[in-house]
Amino acid sequence: MSHNILRLPEVKQRTGLSRSSIYLRITNNEFPSSISLGGRSVGWLEKDIDKWIVERIEQSRINDLG
Repeated sequence: MSHNILRLPEVKQRTGLSRSSIYLRITNNEFPSSISLGGRSVGWLEKDIDKWIVERIEQSRINDLG
């Protein structure tokens, strides 16, 4: 089984969020947690980021209808 790992620059590009917004949302349990890659390196599973984006789109559509 293959897992694609995204580093912070790509997560920022995909989500449109800043570094501080990402870490604030992680603290508030509103964003997928990073995984340790060793040393001071972290990354995010691509599937977790894709799921988060889809959830934001779905929530936005629900809010637009209400």
